[in-house]
Amino acid sequence: MKSSSKFDIVVYGATGFTGQLIAEYLATHYIGKNDPKWAMAGRSLEKLASVRDAIGAPADTALIKADASDPASLKAMIDQTNAVVSTVGPYQLYGSELVAACAATGTDYVDLCGEPVWMRQMIDAHEATAQSSGARIVFSCGFDSLPFELGVFFCQETAKKTLGAPVSRVKGRVRDMTATVSGGTVASMKANFAAAAKDLSLVALLRSPFVLTPGFEGPKQPPGNKPVFDQDLDAWTAPFVMSTINTRSVHRSNFLMGFPYGKDFVYDEMVLTGPGEKGEADARRVAAANLDKVGPGAPKPGEGPSKEERENGLYDLLFVGLAPDGRQIRIAVRGDRDPGYGSTAKMIAECAICLRESTDVKAGIWTPGAAMGNRLIRRLVDHAGLTFEVEK
Repeated sequence: MKSSSKFDIVVYGATGFTGQLIAEYLATHYIGKNDPKWAMAGRSLEKLASVRDAIGAPADTALIKADASDPASLKAMIDQTNAVVSTVGPYQLYGSELVAACAATGTDYVDLCGEPVWMRQMIDAHEATAQSSGARIVFSCGFDSLPFELGVFFCQETAKKTLGAPVSRVKGRVRDMTATVSGGTVASMKANFAAAAKDLSLVALLRSPFVLTPGFEGPKQPPGNKPVFDQDLDAWTAPFVMSTINTRSVHRSNFLMGFPYGKDFVYDEMVLTGPGEKGEADARRVAAANLDKVGPGAPKPGEGPSKEERENGLYDLLFVGLAPDGRQIRIAVRGDRDPGYGSTAKMIAECAICLRESTDVKAGIWTPGAAMGNRLIRRLVDHAGLTFEVEK
């Protein structure tokens, strides 16, 4: 962790759709004398200046030219900052050099990654270096996978208070979500598929719930790949397209914290579609719709919903902790913007600021919940429009 650089935070990829939203959030909320000093970085100074003016950032907001294909420019960028917020994905195509440079120089790093095989490759290659240099590298600080990782964390904290111990089984269920899939998320999914097609050895890693827990293999997990009736909730459920990254992040969080949920912990995510024949029909529709998300009509990187669509978006997530004696803990996590853009931009910005203030977080490669836990929950509730509530 560095502490003497010119900037506290640099938003790398600030001319992209999500990067611009992050810069706009910082420009709106963090321009005071005692706020973090931040800058914008990207491939074109001209485009950065245009974004700066469009979002109403101060005219003296620093602009830094940096390109994933030019390692020297990445080094020049990170030499100026204590932390980088990276939105330049797919990360397996454009992110490896930056992670390596941050790990080598002790520079903190946060991103929006939903690419578990690449994350594992970065853990294997750079965790020891980061621990040595002082870098805190934190993956998946947006809707991949913050509300889910923290939802399970909050559920387990509640279980400890009310049941006397954590639970070994948690179900994550999407009750409501108004959103469009991010163009960046679609690009990451396509990159995952393309990488696996080129190297079949990656298929097993993609399928493994424990891909992010090197040296540890937990119990068999629910497959989550087809509609099923959930007896505990008396409702049908459908596959959730983001479960293949979120479940991995939750298991890594448990691993990093020393297995407070137990080594026998089981977790899955599904979309809750309701009871009866209608619930079953809706579950089958959701499952079919998942196949279309990476088709020819899917959004491209840089494309996204209008301001009105972002502000009218929302999500409502349910986490059910099941105790061996039949008692349950139910937790609701809700967000006040569309998850892939409006809420994600606020979440990652607050993650970067929370990490800056969490000087006790040790160096290494983290999930946000394992690194910052309750501090991050409080910050997201206070600043980012999220709520964490216990349901009866």
